[in-house]
Amino acid sequence: MQPFEVFAHCPRCAHPRASPKPEMPFRCLACGLVYYFNPAPAVAAILLGPDGRALFIRRAFEPAKGKLALPGGYVDFGETAEDALRREVREEVNLEIATMEFLCTALNEYPYAGVTYRVVDLFFIARPVSLNGLAALDGVDSWCWLNPAEANLDNLAFPSVRKALELYRLRDPR
Repeated sequence: MQPFEVFAHCPRCAHPRASPKPEMPFRCLACGLVYYFNPAPAVAAILLGPDGRALFIRRAFEPAKGKLALPGGYVDFGETAEDALRREVREEVNLEIATMEFLCTALNEYPYAGVTYRVVDLFFIARPVSLNGLAALDGVDSWCWLNPAEANLDNLAFPSVRKALELYRLRDPR
């Protein structure tokens, strides 16, 4: 189910949706609310160690439980993409980012609790300050280091991660 399909009633006044068919944007005829359903921004890092291998996490929860992903997550209100990436890497693997460079964006869908959210993923190439303290924390079952050029793309949690790795491989085919 898409987010705009969830709104059977106005979130402001609870008036029933005017049309039996969900529309985008949502328009309430009773109170005049117009609500746009925009994609959610998320960030992820191809976090490189000193030997050029990248840090992959194994997801602890659905969607894609057990699949490989990159450290990252949603951008919170009031955060820049860079601040969100620093926070997410800290929360998921307990590392601080020393440097980061923007790589690309990719579209993604994230099914959660019966709703499929549209996401715009922003990918960065990053390096940690240190590897001391590396740990599997929030939503992370485990972690591993893989050569990005050799990682099996079929084991990845999301098509957007696959796209980012394919682009990275074109830049650095080692």
